[in-house]
Amino acid sequence: MSMLVQRDKWLQYRALSNVPKLARRLPETLLLEKETLHHMLLQHSSVVLKPCDGRYGRDIIFIRCLKNGTYHIQNENNTITMQNRDELQDWFDQIDKNREYIIQQRLYLARIQQRPFDLRIMVQRQTATPSAWKVTGSYAKVASRGYLITNVTNRTIPALKALQLARIGGRKLLLQVERTVLLAAKSLEVHYPDLRQIGFDIGIDKKGRVWIIEGNYRPDLRPFRRLKDSSMYRRILWYQKH
Repeated sequence: MSMLVQRDKWLQYRALSNVPKLARRLPETLLLEKETLHHMLLQHSSVVLKPCDGRYGRDIIFIRCLKNGTYHIQNENNTITMQNRDELQDWFDQIDKNREYIIQQRLYLARIQQRPFDLRIMVQRQTATPSAWKVTGSYAKVASRGYLITNVTNRTIPALKALQLARIGGRKLLLQVERTVLLAAKSLEVHYPDLRQIGFDIGIDKKGRVWIIEGNYRPDLRPFRRLKDSSMYRRILWYQKH
């Protein structure tokens, strides 16, 4: 794969938000600056900060504004409280300014046994162009206890089973997810013609609405290898070779 495929959450958001059908599936997202931090906290009581070049859910920060004017800041399973906006500003000034961050509205994901989960949907296409994108694998990631991100997990379960366990939907909802990621893959291909595989993280909120969290260009395949049904893993490897 060409090295032109740059891992940048902000570039990806802008590419996807140009497509009206996808724009409504994206959480509101801005580049993190002092002004956008305060703007987003006025719009949404809870926001997420993510490094543009972040991987594996590292350095993701959740900020929640409480009714009494204090702010809860959670990173992994550590929470600190800022008493007011000035303290929040002091905290913000200490963030590493050598890294670009995006700020997003927080999604309230559907849960299984009180733990949020999202779906990893793998899409691939063959080298021969033009070739159509195909969904080649999927599973659900359930967050570990006390964590808000599903990257910290020891549980992967089949996608359809997760939707049913969460009582949020079934095959019809999974088909809607698949249509969404195939459209997203086509949209990213316009910007990255060499792209041949994307692992999409898809969130389903408590109301059953489908959200695109992000697409990973070098997705981790180990969870597919661990699934009881090995056919997905074999299909993914076949697409990588053809």
